[in-house]
Amino acid sequence: MMSDGGIEDEEKWLAEGIAGLQHNAFYMHRALDSNNLRDALKYSAQMLSELRTSRLSPHKYYELYMRAFDELRKLEMFFKEETKRGCSVIDLYELVQHAGNILPRLYLLCTVGSVYIRSKEAPAKDVLKDLVEMCRGIQHPVRGLFLRSYLSQVSRDKLPDIGSEYEGDADTVMDAVEFVLQNFTEMNKLWVRMQHQGPVREKEKREKERSELRDLVGKNLHVLSQIEGVDLDLYRDTVLPRVLEQVVNCKDEIAQYYLMDCIIQVFPDEYHLQTLETLLGACPQLQPIVDIKTVLSQLMDRLSNYAASSAEVLPEFLQVEAFAKLSNAIGKVIEAQVDMPAFGSIGLYVSLLTFTLRVHPDRLDYVDQVLGACVKKLSGKAKLEDSKGTKQIVALLSAPLEKYNDIGIALKLSNYPRVMDHLDSATNKVMAVVIIQSIMKNNTCISTADKVEALFELIKGLIKDLDGAPADELDEEDFKEEQNSVARLIHMLHNDDPEEMLKIICIVRKHILSGGPKRLAFTVPPLIFSALKLVRRLQGQDGDLDGEEMSATPKKIFQLLHQTIEALLSVPAPELALRLYLQCAEAANDCDIEPVAYEFFTQAFILYEEEVADSKAQVTAIHLIIGTLQRMNVFGVENRDTLTHKATGYSAKLLKKPDQCRAVYACSHLFWVDDQDGIKDGERVLLCLKRALRIANAAQQMANVTRGSNGPVTLFVEILNKYLYFFEKGNAQVTTAAIQGLVELITTEMQSDAKTQDPSADAFFSSTLRYIQFQKQKGGAMGEKYEPIKV
Repeated sequence: MMSDGGIEDEEKWLAEGIAGLQHNAFYMHRALDSNNLRDALKYSAQMLSELRTSRLSPHKYYELYMRAFDELRKLEMFFKEETKRGCSVIDLYELVQHAGNILPRLYLLCTVGSVYIRSKEAPAKDVLKDLVEMCRGIQHPVRGLFLRSYLSQVSRDKLPDIGSEYEGDADTVMDAVEFVLQNFTEMNKLWVRMQHQGPVREKEKREKERSELRDLVGKNLHVLSQIEGVDLDLYRDTVLPRVLEQVVNCKDEIAQYYLMDCIIQVFPDEYHLQTLETLLGACPQLQPIVDIKTVLSQLMDRLSNYAASSAEVLPEFLQVEAFAKLSNAIGKVIEAQVDMPAFGSIGLYVSLLTFTLRVHPDRLDYVDQVLGACVKKLSGKAKLEDSKGTKQIVALLSAPLEKYNDIGIALKLSNYPRVMDHLDSATNKVMAVVIIQSIMKNNTCISTADKVEALFELIKGLIKDLDGAPADELDEEDFKEEQNSVARLIHMLHNDDPEEMLKIICIVRKHILSGGPKRLAFTVPPLIFSALKLVRRLQGQDGDLDGEEMSATPKKIFQLLHQTIEALLSVPAPELALRLYLQCAEAANDCDIEPVAYEFFTQAFILYEEEVADSKAQVTAIHLIIGTLQRMNVFGVENRDTLTHKATGYSAKLLKKPDQCRAVYACSHLFWVDDQDGIKDGERVLLCLKRALRIANAAQQMANVTRGSNGPVTLFVEILNKYLYFFEKGNAQVTTAAIQGLVELITTEMQSDAKTQDPSADAFFSSTLRYIQFQKQKGGAMGEKYEPIKV
């Protein structure tokens, strides 16, 4: 092996070797040109003596070897010419064996041997056998490897293969195989021996050097795979057992990993399939630190691609029971390699699952079996914390989703949720989001209560805090995104059968109410709207609660809705709860169930009174209440009066005068509803409008006191527009005189010196006047009504 000299010393030794080689090559060329055989042999032997050095690293030795190799090609051409000129190749074969040193002698012998085989004066198998035996004379690892590599190089096109010009007797292929196997075995021994030479401290350097030389050994397997006569029977009975015997017996982890990889890469896929048992049988016998998971993964990937290449090969996989053999082998490997990290064993199951999904997509029992084996491996251990392991589990769980594009199939796998249980809290959430994204992407509708139960069990990491999960560890934005994804999922749950749909709603409700208050604001609204959809489908079915326990009637669902919205008060989210109460009230109105609608309104008013404290929120809430109440047609006179009285009362109690004004004039619509008979109370409309005017006037005066100028006239213009609306609708209480008076009031205010400039109010008023003018000019009945108004 190379001495401890530095890189500079090594460069110097290489330069000296090249100089010596070129010097002798020059005299060899001169001898070749003058057809002087004796001198040619003398100088070629001296040239090849440079390869006897032990001072160069494999990388530098390769440079020297390649220069010698080029010169030997020229020498081989000379030997060919000599035999054509009458020189006996047998004599030549004998002659080169008189070289003084064994290494040059064997290089020359291989070179002449190549010419000897080409001459066909002796069977190729005899010459090859002689050469491969002679090469045993070099036992130095680096020198021996390069010598045998040279033998392999010069002989590869002269093997006695089927169809070859060197084909001999009946067993000719066997001779070719025997030669390559023998050369491979000896090369592997030399390669492994490198590991055990030199001090322990240089182990890393030796491994690097061995890595540089591995292709010299692997080329033999490539040559074997190229021999035409190596059919499946010969491969199964001779080639594979002999190669695996050498791999297992060398007991060297570097050699075992590389050679197993070579076997998988160079031989055909159909051979692997038919010899799966033999190949897999070697895996547990390898050294414990060999990265067998990568080897097996590559094998399964190749077989998966082979299965995908043609449907015609699939019966072969069933015939040889490929899944059972691979599953069994993986189990044995994991059992044998007790120190294999979790991510390694899970990685093997990922590859097996990928293989199964590509080769046997119809066999869900196989898929579940793989997941079950993974659960067995993980059982008894704490939840995975290392990122590599969790990534592998996510890959394992994602594979069926990507293959089937249907969460329904994953829900049939009994071991699927059991694998998820081994994920840490953060990764469990990631996987739950992946599942929801798969449902969204494929627009999958989850349609049975059992499936919904199984699905929510899978995504429980998003629904509630898992045991041991750190509180408040999640970024606010991430949390919102997660909960919004759950909300989107709830909209994907649907069944045309009302009974089943109600079961689904009850299951979802059970799960989301267990998730704690911080999630409810995101998950309750979609559940409410999903239930309201069902209510609208059941419209007109005024069922009673005396029937079956889970009878899907509007009353039953409204009870459920009431209880669910109440849960929002623990958040607290009063504004959201109020909106949902109003939505439910509107649905109860459509179902013509007055007591339920009244109860929802009552709850909305209670929330407004007790929980909604912010002035802006109060303004929004009161307008929502007024707008919803205006659309209700289910109430009797008494109930409606009670609710409208409450609404107008709250409107007048808002904090800011402009807000009071707008809410009060909005209440006017509660007393005049076009599409409902009987609700056309002109007097009360006018009362609301007059009250709004008084509040607007008070707002103006307040602005004058506080700012020394009148506020904008916008409120008056808005009230004028309400007057015009009811005037056109035929409210006799709204007279042209009242409109005329309001127009003049606004005009006076706008001309006042104390008025605050407001271009938008000016534009609004101008637009309103243009509208009045337009109606006057239009003529007809409406034109006549507008005629008395002067603008």
